[in-house]
Amino acid sequence: MHYYIMKRRSHDPETPDESAELSLCEALLSLKNAGEMRAFLSDLCTPAELEVLVDRWRVVPYLQEGLSYREIHERTAVSITTIGRVARYLNQGSGGYLAAAARAARQLPAAAKKDRA
Repeated sequence: MHYYIMKRRSHDPETPDESAELSLCEALLSLKNAGEMRAFLSDLCTPAELEVLVDRWRVVPYLQEGLSYREIHERTAVSITTIGRVARYLNQGSGGYLAAAARAARQLPAAAKKDRA
């Protein structure tokens, strides 16, 4: 599994990047519900960072349904560039989007599943 780190900074030998990433993953996994996760993300991310995450996640179901980038953009106002980036990682990434989307779909209430069909 490869993680792409956007920022490059001097490495502290006592806290390697992989260890810090695993620590963050463990913190995320320790949260018990959506409310706790929302609070954590609000504390962790700036409003702009959170908006980027939400935008990326919003386009996943539309891409899985096979909608065109233009249609997704019209429905969500998410940029074509972002939609393309999400599509690339859906198809060629580490499988994170696919795993999360599959689990989220299983957790949808029956009425929401019917609406999406």
